[in-house]
Amino acid sequence: LERAYYQALAQLPEALAPSEEERAIILQTLEQLDQLLDDLPQAVKRAFLLAQVDGLSYPQIAAELGISLATVKRHLTKAAMRCYFAL
Repeated sequence: LERAYYQALAQLPEALAPSEEERAIILQTLEQLDQLLDDLPQAVKRAFLLAQVDGLSYPQIAAELGISLATVKRHLTKAAMRCYFAL
C-alpha cells in the first residue's frame, strides 16, 4: 500500500501534493486499512484495493483478477462490510 501511495504521489503535480503532515496522516490511515483487511482472503483484499486505491471499475477488476463480475461484487461487498463494522 505504501509503495502504491508513493507512486500515486509521484504522478501528482507539485501544486497538488499533500504536505508532510497530510502524508503522515494518509500513511497512517492506509496502514490501519491494511490491518483491517489483513485477515480477509487475498483476492478480496486485492479487489478492494484495485477499486479504492487504483480506481478501477468492476469490469476492470474482473479482467485484472480473472474472475467474474459477480465475484468482484461479492469481494467488494465483503470488504466494505468489514470496514463498516469496524467503525
